Amino acid sequence: MMALRIFLASEILVDEKAAAIRAEGRNGSFGLLPRHVDFVTALTPGILSFVDEKGKEIFVAVDGGILVKTGKDVRVSTRHGVRGLDLGKLEKMVQESFRALDEREKMTRSAMARLEADFIRDLMETEVGGERW
Repeated sequence: MMALRIFLASEILVDEKAAAIRAEGRNGSFGLLPRHVDFVTALTPGILSFVDEKGKEIFVAVDGGILVKTGKDVRVSTRHGVRGLDLGKLEKMVQESFRALDEREKMTRSAMARLEADFIRDLMETEVGGERW
């Protein structure tokens, strides 16, 4: 068994034993077993799956990331991830999760645009050498 941990920015999404792991890297899909050689790769956005100690396959949608295998420890770091047992339900969960992220990103971009506009307006109103810009 391998010790699998999947880290998000704000939480640990998975901290379980895994008999086998399957993921997608930039060079294609690959599998990991406990006695495989140590390994580091960049993950592409997609599905990482693993077989837990009870033999159940669990799916995790990841938004890219880095996977590091050292001995029987496998660590994955990704910005966003969603865990599920059923691929159909996982797809819906991913869509809902990413839709919420898109909304937050739009709000953040809008706030940044307002800050930039205020900064430029203040800069234009600043007097330089007795003259206004």
